[in-house]
Amino acid sequence: MIGLGTYAYLWQLSERASEPLSLIGAFEDTRAQGVELFQICDYAPLDRMSDAELHDAARAARDLGIAIELGTKGINPEHLSRFLTLAEVFDARLVRSMVYSPDCRPTLAEAETWLRSSIRSFESAGVTLALETYEQLPTADLAALVERVGSRNLGICLDPANVVARLELPSVCVDLSAPLVKNIHVKDFAFARQEGWVGFTYSGTVMGTGLHDYPALVTAVRPRERGINEIVEHWLPWQGDPETTIRTEREWTRTTLEYLRSTS
Repeated sequence: MIGLGTYAYLWQLSERASEPLSLIGAFEDTRAQGVELFQICDYAPLDRMSDAELHDAARAARDLGIAIELGTKGINPEHLSRFLTLAEVFDARLVRSMVYSPDCRPTLAEAETWLRSSIRSFESAGVTLALETYEQLPTADLAALVERVGSRNLGICLDPANVVARLELPSVCVDLSAPLVKNIHVKDFAFARQEGWVGFTYSGTVMGTGLHDYPALVTAVRPRERGINEIVEHWLPWQGDPETTIRTEREWTRTTLEYLRSTS
């Protein structure tokens, strides 16, 4: 299934917007675009919402016919337990996370111990934990960690754009991850020369115009055959003013949805 996520609404949800969207507003906009899946990923206000606000948001999603996935950072057992509780509130079947969080970097041995202590609860709840590929951890190490834990409810959230920062090829990331993928973050990316030809900027670009060989990813991973959800994200730099930035963000979303629908 194709979904949208908070990273596709980064600027619309931001306080830099003239009239920032609420989370429920993002759900409504998602449904208006014919999309029935939304991933609340790294959305800081989620941690500050009261129980009543959480239940209101979950009810709004259900009323709109929107399935919810959740996203966070870190695998500390207490933190994962919190998100498993949130998954129950939202009827979410998947939680995306990362091995490292901003304030905690476990060794691989510690990570394995933590995941083993948490994953049985995910299995019992019928929730999948998907660990994202990113530059702080080699994809080979992440894949080996997932394989060692060996649970049907543990896998990889594939985002090949992230690993370029550690000089890892996106194609290598895809090949190493393919059998273990449970979730995909969809965005295109490209390098551009900085002014004066001194270095490059690595950033997002319009889907289908950058360096991401998404057809090769689809061939390797087979998300549509395996029932793996594809979540639209953007790496959209600030465009100088709120109106231009949000208009561009919405255009990128429309283009990406058209791209994915045309290849499904």
